[in-house]
Parts: sequence; structure tokens; C-alpha cells
Amino acid sequence: MLPIIALVGRPNVGKSTLFNRLTRSRDALVADLPGLTRDRKYGEGRIGDRPYRVIDTGGLSGAEAGIDALMAQQSWQAVEEADAVIFLVEARSGVTPIDQQIAERLRRTHKPVYLAVNKVDGADPDTAVAEFYALGLGQAFPLSAVHGHGVHDLIEPVLEALPEAAEATADKAADDSIRIALVGRPNVGKSTLLNRILGEERVVAFDQPGTTRDSILVPFERDGQAYTLIDTAGVRRRSRIDAAVEKFSVIKALQAMEAAHVVILVLDAHDGITDQDATLAGLAADSGRALVIAVNKWDGLETDARDRIKAEVDRRLPFVSFAEFFYISALHGTNVGHLFEAVQRCYASATAKFSTPELTRMLEAAVYAHQPPLVRGRRIKLRYAHQGGHNPPLIVIHGNQTQAIPDAYKRYLVNYFRTQLQLVGTPIRLEFRTGENPYKDKRNKLTPRQQHKRKRLMKKVKSSAARKKRKP
Repeated sequence: MLPIIALVGRPNVGKSTLFNRLTRSRDALVADLPGLTRDRKYGEGRIGDRPYRVIDTGGLSGAEAGIDALMAQQSWQAVEEADAVIFLVEARSGVTPIDQQIAERLRRTHKPVYLAVNKVDGADPDTAVAEFYALGLGQAFPLSAVHGHGVHDLIEPVLEALPEAAEATADKAADDSIRIALVGRPNVGKSTLLNRILGEERVVAFDQPGTTRDSILVPFERDGQAYTLIDTAGVRRRSRIDAAVEKFSVIKALQAMEAAHVVILVLDAHDGITDQDATLAGLAADSGRALVIAVNKWDGLETDARDRIKAEVDRRLPFVSFAEFFYISALHGTNVGHLFEAVQRCYASATAKFSTPELTRMLEAAVYAHQPPLVRGRRIKLRYAHQGGHNPPLIVIHGNQTQAIPDAYKRYLVNYFRTQLQLVGTPIRLEFRTGENPYKDKRNKLTPRQQHKRKRLMKKVKSSAARKKRKP
């Protein structure tokens, strides 16, 4: 495993900003809002001469109640995982009682702790860090995470103190990892489902809409297959989004959907199928991602309510009939294990490869069973098909007048290919190409013999017309 460096401190001292600086990314949401980060977020460090991993954590406010207690639990769990800890404080506010509490607990962990005094812009560094030596954590490193000043001076001694064994082992990103995005409205149970899959409290799950604010990537392995779970923020209707932070959370959730191989859309059985659920299902289908729909909170529902929900699913979501549907309880684990079987089937269908002769034979059989319509008295001809891509499967069909094929016939071809290829959980895209006629703009030049025949024919036609005129 790569050595791990955890960033801890009070809310709004710049941990996420430093995380983005160390990873040279914009993965962590940053705003002038205390408590924005709530879960552990991992990233690959790119500043320094050694590979390492950075953990961004939620702010430790000292309030051990409600969601703050869950956030604190996540932060201290990151400290337990880490080989070294960077304790961030803020130069402008000075030493606070919460800083003293955090420093005291960090000393008891017996982990290497490095004190970083952030936001020293425009002040004398030596003066800004002087009072923080009272925390008893040794040297204080002045820095500005926003502008990058002092970051190299901080990270070099941190990396030097990491164990040699940890330095020698490097992680390699698993290219064969199946990326699974959990999307849905707020408070439908996405984080609870992720924790149930992993068997640990990996992310904060709380009975409050909007608990998850950032997209959290969690790599893990199951039955020898590498996966990456992506927990996303709940997506509300655009008219209900007020805060700028929530807008960025929604953007990152939609980006996670685009980056995933398989999307698990989580619905709330108690709320039924809402317009926003249908919108999210449409976005998943338009993105081309394989789709699994999990109707959560199924436990405790009466038989009549369950029948009503199933009928509502059939009525409101007919455009994603290709998706696999499961009725689960993320809290108790009911049917959660079957989701991975569906994910594997959907991923296999989305990335399957097919030969040109196979697709062409299927196209010929589809045309034989149901001919394309006539266009201006001419029959549309579909000649052959081949695969143009995967995830989702793209089938390219060549023929003539393909631009005039009606939507109903395109749907017929999609359903025919889906049935014959036995694809589940993934949309199919068709691309039609019309070959160019080489004689389209060329006039047919007559030979001398043809010109002579044409003159004789025209002379005969004219003489026949003249005789008809002379008749009384």
C-alpha cells in the first residue's frame, strides 16, 4: 500500500484546499462554508518525490452530537489509517480551545504529526506561527494552501519520515476496475447502501437530506473483481437548488454518472416514483451507461403498497425497460447481494464485442421479418452492420436512404438486436450510414448508335402527333 497522509483540523481551515493542492486536482469541493467536507476523501499525492495518498477529512468542531459525531468518527478513523498526520490550523484566528483538544488527542495516537499554519498571506511567517508552538507539536510550518506558498517546505519532511517499506510499495490503479455510481434523490439511502456493500461505516449516513455533498470514490475487491463505488450527492429539481455548493454537488454527481460503467439508481419506495426519479433515469439512459434500478426501503411495506409501487414503476419508467430492477433494503441488507450479480451482467453486456458477420446476419433476419417502409415509392435497403463501439454497444448499419428511417423502425431494430444478442441492463445505440452514389451528379452520355436510335424515335413520335392533328 502507498503511505497515507491524513489532513485534520477545525472546520474551514483549508484542508480541502490543501488536498487539491497536494493532488493537483479539483476533486474536493471548496467553499467558504464550515463543515462542507463530511466524508473521508482519498487522492493520489503529486507534490514531492515519493508516491503517497492523501485523505481529506471533515472538520473537528468538538460537538459530539448528531451528524458532527459521525463526521468526527470519520476523521479519527482516517488518523488511525494514516502513516503521518498534517494538523492544519488558521493563522488569522490563532490558537483556539478546539485546536488544543485536537492536538492533545493527536499526541496520544503516537503518530508523526506535522503542524501546518495556513492562511499566512500578507503576514510575517515567523510572527504568524509563533503562538502555535504552545500546542507542543514541534515545528510549525507556515503556508498558503490557496497560492501554494510553503506547501513544498511542509511535504518534504513529511515524506522523509514515512517508513521505507511503505515507500517501496506503490499502488497501481486497477484499469479493470468496474466503476459503479450510486445516484438518486436526497435521503433515498445511497450512503447506507454503500456502507452495507462494504460492511463498514465508510461514509456518513444520517437521516437528513443532503448529508453527502461531494462524490466519494471507494475502491474495493469482491470475488477477485476490482470495483470502484462512487457515492454521490442527492440530486433535487433545479428549481429547489438554492446554494451554490449544492449546484456544484449536483454537477459532480452527474459527472460521476458519466464516468461510471454501471449506474445504480436508488429510489425510495415510501415516496413512490417521482418526476425527479424519472428525470434521473432518463439522464442515465442518455449517458449510455448500463443501469440497475434499486427500489430501497422495501421492508415494512404492506402487500398493497408493494403492488402499487411495482405498477407505478411500469407506468412511469417504460423508457428504461432494459434496466434490471431490484427491491431492496439497504438498512437490513435484503437483496443487496443480488445487485452485484446484476452489475456484472450489465457490465458484460455493455462491453461485449460482436463480429461483423454475426451482426449482418441478424440485420438480414430482422429485415426479412419486417421490411422497412417505402420512401417516395422506393424501398429502404439495409445492407450490412458492424460494431462501432461499446459501453454502450454501438451498431453501425449501412444502407441507402437511411436518413428516412422512422423512429418506430429504429426501436424495432434496437429491440431485435437486444433479444438476439441477449443484452441486459444496457442501452443500444444505432448509427445509420448512407453510401454515396458515384453516378449521382453525372449525366449518361449516349453513344453514336444510341443517339441515332433516339433521333429515329423522336422523328416517329413527331410524325404520329402530326397525323393526329390532321385528322378531322
